Amino acid sequence: MDFAESQEHQALRAAVRDIAAKFGPRYYAERAAARRPCAELWRALGEAGFIGVNIGEQYGGGGGGLTELALVCEEIAAAGTPLLLLLVSAAISAEMISEFGTEEQRQAWLPGLASGAAKVVFAITEPDAGSNTLRISTTATPDGDDWVLNGTKYYISGVDEAQAVLVVARTGQDERGGRLSLFLVPADAAGLARHLLPVDLLLPERQFTLHFDGVRAGPGALVGAEGEGFRQVFHGLNPERITGAALAVGVARYALGAAARYATERTVWSAPIGAHQGVSHPLAKAAIETELAALMTRQAAWQHDHGVPAGESSNMAKYAAAEAALAALDAAIQAHGGNGLASEYGLMPYWGLARLLRIAPVNREMILNYVAQHSLGLPRSY
Repeated sequence: MDFAESQEHQALRAAVRDIAAKFGPRYYAERAAARRPCAELWRALGEAGFIGVNIGEQYGGGGGGLTELALVCEEIAAAGTPLLLLLVSAAISAEMISEFGTEEQRQAWLPGLASGAAKVVFAITEPDAGSNTLRISTTATPDGDDWVLNGTKYYISGVDEAQAVLVVARTGQDERGGRLSLFLVPADAAGLARHLLPVDLLLPERQFTLHFDGVRAGPGALVGAEGEGFRQVFHGLNPERITGAALAVGVARYALGAAARYATERTVWSAPIGAHQGVSHPLAKAAIETELAALMTRQAAWQHDHGVPAGESSNMAKYAAAEAALAALDAAIQAHGGNGLASEYGLMPYWGLARLLRIAPVNREMILNYVAQHSLGLPRSY
């Protein structure tokens, strides 16, 4: 077992870091406060080939896997510029279109996703379904060669930036209760209304409620086989959890780096405050937790790329990384004292993102349920 990072991956990290550093935390904080997308950073990463690093070369991508995309997510976050839509467009949507889409769908969407010119967001969450995917009530009903979609989705990120929405809808009943299917729906489709869902988090990406009122999708909108959406969704959710974990690891690295610099430079009594164990130990503990989360994230990405079942490791990585990011930010803010809340030091925008990652894309309680049931063999409680 070789834990050494390859020269190619080291070069990828350095190249991504160089691009993200040109924008930096002040750029991100300003965009987050204004709820404006980091379009310039997205464009720069796309032009360099990093948005589509996990997409096949025949479609204009980098020909890598989730391991490479996770490295991109981690490094941009470590530079203070995390991009939440990489989890949705580059991880979920690109992975599912690559795996289950027709060749026509791949040709239509993957080149734009690879270059960063197009974004496809993901719509699964509903007001009354929560974590219970089988309670989804949005329907897709056949009408001749078309499908007609009706229902509501909410907490859908980045619809205002996207060209299409990958929608999970019910297309019938089966022994599990609901037969699900995936559809690619243009973001400007007739009958699709979006409403801003205000949140108090400082994020560049905005959240929306979507209403599908007789939205007509052509026969080419169905992704994969009808009724196979449940299996397809879980193929896409592991990449989301892995890249979410990578983003959280990067956020933790950013916070710890900022705190270490401050604690080394800040002197109140006779020595820098970092010399005191009350400051240094919480940061050291958070650093250990961050490295452990990073290792699990790399394992999960490797398993996904090699066709090894990655559900357990993906969930564990996402859990560990979200906890590590929150611990790192809490320790960093505490080390800064009152300055931890000051805009000048720029820590608070990342706290909101880290707190979100404890809830989404899957909350910590459902991960604990998964581990209890699948890893420990305990009875299911839900």
